[in-house]
Amino acid sequence: MTAPTLRLMDVYPGPVNLDRAQLAHTIDALIGCSEASTACADACLSEQSVADLTRCISSGVICADICATTARVLSRQTGFDAVVNAALLEACLAACVACADECEQHADQHEHCRICAAVCQACASSCRALLAAMRQPAML
Repeated sequence: MTAPTLRLMDVYPGPVNLDRAQLAHTIDALIGCSEASTACADACLSEQSVADLTRCISSGVICADICATTARVLSRQTGFDAVVNAALLEACLAACVACADECEQHADQHEHCRICAAVCQACASSCRALLAAMRQPAML
């Protein structure tokens, strides 16, 4: 079964400025990262050592918001603005790396942090790949 995002990109009536499969994969990674970061931040709030997890909670919430916004904007191909989309992907990449780095510091004690770090790393990788594709001469 084809993922819903890819099916939507495949039936998009206008031109899609990027490889449809790569774009759909990145959107799905962004949505997954937003969910994982939100869930991890929430789980951190339930830990006994919540005071020690303040920075982790903050980076998770920031990452979740930036990933969700980036996914929504990338889903809109009408009036595609490569400069704006690249800036969003750069911000998302920075947020994912920061969240992954912070979660890795707690991964040995909290399984939710280990999972979140892995999801953030995968999302960062997908953002890097899409940015590289967008940096082709015809895009920016």
